[in-house]
Amino acid sequence: MRSLGIVGGGVVGLAIAWRAAEAGWSVTVFDPDPGRGASWVAGGMLAPLSEGWPGEEQALEFGAASLARWPDFAERLETVTDTSVFAADGVLTVALDTADAADLRTIAEWVSRQGFELWLLDRAGVREIEPALSRGARLGLFAPEELAVDNRALITALLRAAVAAGVEFVAKEVTSVGTLRFDQIVVSAGHTSPTVWAGLPVRPVKGEILRLRARAGTTPPPEKVVRARVHGRSVYLVPRADGVVVGATQYEAADTHVTVAGVRDLIADAEALMPGIGEYELYEAIAGLRPMTPDNLPLIGRVSDRVVVATGHGRNGILTTPLTVDAVLAELRGDHLAEAKHARPDRFPGGKR
Repeated sequence: MRSLGIVGGGVVGLAIAWRAAEAGWSVTVFDPDPGRGASWVAGGMLAPLSEGWPGEEQALEFGAASLARWPDFAERLETVTDTSVFAADGVLTVALDTADAADLRTIAEWVSRQGFELWLLDRAGVREIEPALSRGARLGLFAPEELAVDNRALITALLRAAVAAGVEFVAKEVTSVGTLRFDQIVVSAGHTSPTVWAGLPVRPVKGEILRLRARAGTTPPPEKVVRARVHGRSVYLVPRADGVVVGATQYEAADTHVTVAGVRDLIADAEALMPGIGEYELYEAIAGLRPMTPDNLPLIGRVSDRVVVATGHGRNGILTTPLTVDAVLAELRGDHLAEAKHARPDRFPGGKR
């Protein structure tokens, strides 16, 4: 049996470990605290269509290809763990001013030309889908094919699936692949990946989120994912069984301290979108570090005869997990996955073999 060492136990690393073990590899994951990095802080949106923009064809193609894999991926995981990870179906993006309404029309037209379904909704249509939203919503863009998952349920399920498949875990930080003795190695260490494989163009970008719990008598949480821009800042509400996740700030920073300004802006923007949310309980404020690349596409592919990288997923690590897993397994077989061609690491100097 061939051996595989995986550096990094976030959603991507755990999913690769699980599926590689099922495929017959002897797998060991190195992570001081599996699942507790950026994956633990995520909102869990699977929304490549409603985030599309003219000129970003590669990102749309990549994200849509992974979104199409999510139902089968989740069904397979549920079969193994008896856990459903989906939190919502459908993503509603709303415009609160004229400029944002124009942007939604641009997105709808462009994405539709790429062959995907999006619906433009007037004020009444927005409130029909989500009655609790602000009456100031001018226009809505609904993506019925997009989804959301509960990131923490997903992490828990992947850990269970990996253990059941025979994956071993070592609570250790790895700073160089040269210390590992495996037939193959996968580097999926998020923003710390450049310390494991020097030269990877991945940097940390801080994001803060809030977790709010609905209280008795308060407005029920939305059933769909709701997104908007408020005062130029992006905000989203992602349903959970007991409330909602509100996110997310974005700073070029490498610390995970939650700031007063970040919490203030998220609460203000969430209230502008859904006024009744002010009565919810704020029970967690947390920050994580997204692993970003210069072009906002991940790095997936072989960088040496023994090392494959799967990192730099930025804000879309959970969305792009199924496609990443398939691409890495193909690399381990000595093949390439055509749908992952835009993520090849050799497009940057640090990712060349």
